[in-house]
Amino acid sequence: LLISSPTQPPPAAGHIIGQQQLTSYLEKALNEGPRNVVLFLQDKMSIEDFTMYGGAFGNKQDTAFPNLEGALMSSSSRLVLPAVSWPASNAVIGQLQDQLETSPLYMDPETLSQLRLNASSPALLVFRLPYGLGADLMSAKEILSGNDEVIGQVLSTMRARAVPYTAIYTALQPSRVSPPHQRRAPERERQRRIKEKAGVYAPVEFKEGEDTCILLWAKGLSVSILRSGRWEEHDLTPSTFGEGVSPQLHGSSCDKSKSKLVLNYENVLGHRSFKLIFAMSQRRYQVSARRWFTLDAVELEYDRTTARFNGSRKVYAPAEYSYRCESVTNFRWPQLVPRSLNDPANQWRVSFQDFQIQGFNVSGSEFSYASDCAGFFSAGIWMGLMTSLLLVLVLTYGLHMIMQLHTMDRFDDPKGPAISVPQTE
Repeated sequence: LLISSPTQPPPAAGHIIGQQQLTSYLEKALNEGPRNVVLFLQDKMSIEDFTMYGGAFGNKQDTAFPNLEGALMSSSSRLVLPAVSWPASNAVIGQLQDQLETSPLYMDPETLSQLRLNASSPALLVFRLPYGLGADLMSAKEILSGNDEVIGQVLSTMRARAVPYTAIYTALQPSRVSPPHQRRAPERERQRRIKEKAGVYAPVEFKEGEDTCILLWAKGLSVSILRSGRWEEHDLTPSTFGEGVSPQLHGSSCDKSKSKLVLNYENVLGHRSFKLIFAMSQRRYQVSARRWFTLDAVELEYDRTTARFNGSRKVYAPAEYSYRCESVTNFRWPQLVPRSLNDPANQWRVSFQDFQIQGFNVSGSEFSYASDCAGFFSAGIWMGLMTSLLLVLVLTYGLHMIMQLHTMDRFDDPKGPAISVPQTE
């Protein structure tokens, strides 16, 4: 990981930077340096890439990183972290979001020139860079050379804008890992994170190839059907989450604009086959000038019947965020509503407790920053407003009564005769 930042002592040779130590490095860099951050986030990267393609053996003319080397040589302050643990590098974008208190802007070099930057307000500009390893070594070198050209173009644009910035070049995961470790490391890291959370189970993951594209987590998933005037409930949580539980996800799909997560169950409330489907989409909205994703529908499929709930009016979040809500239901403060009055959904109740979902821009196996459903005017805020209004009314009434007082038009003089006030007055 390369950081252009105020001078900091490099780590000891052979030391692997953990997440806590990386957070300390980033905090110091952002506290002492510019808070406009340019993050070059490559899919994969290892120190071996620089030794193989960086002209490290004396042949500098054959390097794949001329722009990167030039930027490091011209920078007055730089920091190179050769070995960063996988979870730490994977979570670097989340750490930057928390420290800068701003959301990331995923950009390309062409749109950077149209962006207005201000040195007084922080910005997190993210440039995604690919990584591939083909049949020969030249394919990987050509991709890295193309990434280096992107880095040079972006840094040239930033210098022309004359805005101070902090540049970071890192990757989501290593490009070279020993085969046994490569098979076991992701699962081991995920199990370690699960244990650290004191019994909190892992989310449901749907992968397209090797990349996770949909994440779902809930403390409780339950459905109920109305039969003979009473509600019969079935808890789906034990069949969806927990250690050793692998929900069936066949039928799920995802791409850049639409994603669908299908949870397949058996023997639910008398239905031999039962599916719980989350259909999501994302698109750009001109008013907010950004992309948003919506939970278009929650569907229940059983016995060739589909009960469909519309959720697009209540369940939405920025496309690079996840959506989280303490409770998502169709019967108590409903966020989900049946498609029509005649839809079979009117006979069902769905309840998702401590619900979180992300269908786009998933990085690794962790949720992005969560957009919470809690509105600004919560119950506590309403009680405070009503109490303040009552006090203002009491104060207004008191001022009004004081203003109604009149000064007496007669006064008794102790040196003269006493004032006689007739009873008729």
